[in-house]
Amino acid sequence: MTAVMRPDDGLSIGRYLDEKQGSPTVRRIVLGAQLRKLRQACGISREDAGRAIRGSHAKITRLERGQVGFKQKDLVDLLTLYRVLDPKRREEYFELARQANVAGWWQQYNDVLEDWFELHIGLEEAAALIRTYQVQFLPGLLQTRAYADAVTRLGYPNEPDAKIERLVDLRIQRQELLSRPEPPQLWAVLDEAVLRRTFGGAEVMRAQLEHLLDVVERMPHVTVQVAPFSVGAHAAAGSPISILRFPEPELPDKVYLEQLTGGLYLDKQEEIDQYSAVMDRLCTAADPPEETKNFLKRLIVRLT
Repeated sequence: MTAVMRPDDGLSIGRYLDEKQGSPTVRRIVLGAQLRKLRQACGISREDAGRAIRGSHAKITRLERGQVGFKQKDLVDLLTLYRVLDPKRREEYFELARQANVAGWWQQYNDVLEDWFELHIGLEEAAALIRTYQVQFLPGLLQTRAYADAVTRLGYPNEPDAKIERLVDLRIQRQELLSRPEPPQLWAVLDEAVLRRTFGGAEVMRAQLEHLLDVVERMPHVTVQVAPFSVGAHAAAGSPISILRFPEPELPDKVYLEQLTGGLYLDKQEEIDQYSAVMDRLCTAADPPEETKNFLKRLIVRLT
């Protein structure tokens, strides 16, 4: 199906109707953003839109941010409310919603996958650039299985081994995106404490550092910087952050803030600008990327 972009479309949805274009998560974000523009153009509040689909303003917010899938009945009612009545145009939205609701590979882990983290995995899959700052653990995309097992048990101390193994399997499978033909750029700034904490013991940590060294030497699309203790306090102290950028110019960056029992997603431009500035300052304050290899080698020697 091919759609023609119209002046009032805001975001073009036509090119996302091609099955080969974009991921389900991207389609969901595009559809949500377009519905937000339609609602605002009609001067309709989130509260009124929520009532139209027997929900709340919070549900409309989740739909517009692409955090949840779309039910056919809800989409029918919203398009009618927003005065999108042309059958062909409505069908474009319905088709995009069907493609947005396609299951991702990670849904095979629904038995252990938290709802708030599911969106993050989809965003990772769709991103062209992932910038992250970590203060306690290595990014999940760079962890070994043994290290992942050790830190997962910290977060789920009373869970059975079977669940821990499933969570670790999910984390390891996420890493496959770094080895695909067109991987995203990953730029990680690590507080020095992340690399000095020996999660799982010295042997596990040494293997983890060796893996990280191998990654930075072998994968040009992965950049790692170390923020040493000497840089002192900074704007993001104590708070891990991730910023995801997408190849589609229509899509805004997403800021992801992970907490112990949930995750917060920010996409307002002023929030994106604020966290991007923080990330820029961190990159400037941290040691240059070319010094990371020697830093890791020194730590590996100390654990040998």
